[in-house]
Amino acid sequence: MVYERQEEGFVYLSMGKASLMLEEVNGHWETGDLVPPFGSGMNLQITVDSIEPIFKRLKKEGIPLFREPFVSEYAAGDEWFRQREFLVQDPDGYLLRFAQSL
Repeated sequence: MVYERQEEGFVYLSMGKASLMLEEVNGHWETGDLVPPFGSGMNLQITVDSIEPIFKRLKKEGIPLFREPFVSEYAAGDEWFRQREFLVQDPDGYLLRFAQSL
C-alpha cells in the first residue's frame, strides 16, 4: 500500500510497475446509476513479475479465488503470448486477474 484515506474509503496500491487506486462510492465519480454488483462483466489484468506471492497471501487469508492459477495463450496480431494467471473477485464484483509472463 502506498497510502490510504480511510475517511474517504480510498487506497492507493502499488506492486512493481502496477498501480491501482480504489475508492468507495462517494458521489464524485459516478457516470450513471450504480446497481450492484458494480463490476459485473469487467476484469482488470494486473501484470506482475510473479503471481506466487499474491496467490499465497490470498490463500493464507482465506480469500476464495474465482479461478485457480492456470496458463493461457493469447494472440495479439501475429504474436502469441503465454502467461500464468489467476482471478479473484472483489466485494463489488470486479474480477482481478493477476498475471505473469511466461
